[in-house]
Amino acid sequence: MTETPDSKRDTADPRSAAMTASDVDAWFAREVLPLEAALMQYLQHNWRNQSDIADLRQEVYVRVLESASQKVPDRPKQFVFATARNLLIDRVRREHIVPIEAAEDVGALEIALDEPGPDRSVLAREELRRLQSALERLPPRCREAFVLGRVEGLTGRQIAVRMGIGVAAVSEHLANAFCALADFINTEPPRRKG
Repeated sequence: MTETPDSKRDTADPRSAAMTASDVDAWFAREVLPLEAALMQYLQHNWRNQSDIADLRQEVYVRVLESASQKVPDRPKQFVFATARNLLIDRVRREHIVPIEAAEDVGALEIALDEPGPDRSVLAREELRRLQSALERLPPRCREAFVLGRVEGLTGRQIAVRMGIGVAAVSEHLANAFCALADFINTEPPRRKG
């Protein structure tokens, strides 16, 4: 059998030659798709809002495919997880809300931070712990309203629908939560609105 230029290309390292779209698709199916279970586990461990996980996975796949169409990475597994980590970092930067758990477990994301100094870092972590402790001391309905409004960013009307109460009750729960949090943070015993 004589070798044709096409048969040489098939046996050569796929990263050394220009790959067609179908070659990239085949590479993706062979190298990236088998990593889906591990990728999903990584995303679930490192992202608080579980309803975003499927979208995050798709975004990782899009970024990997776009990059592979330019040049196929030498180490696909490391590339997929680095892409996932970078996507999570981008999302945290974009969403001006940083969950308390993310602030405590920043090392899991391996984010390169420009920290002002160890003393300020310790103080900031202590303040987050105090806030988390204060949140845990709130009555359950006040805590739920506060988390829905301030952490998840829902409007008063959306909170009312989610909790099955009126908008006025949501306002009262939020006011009570703010008063109790302010009192706790200022080291006074929490007071209740009459």
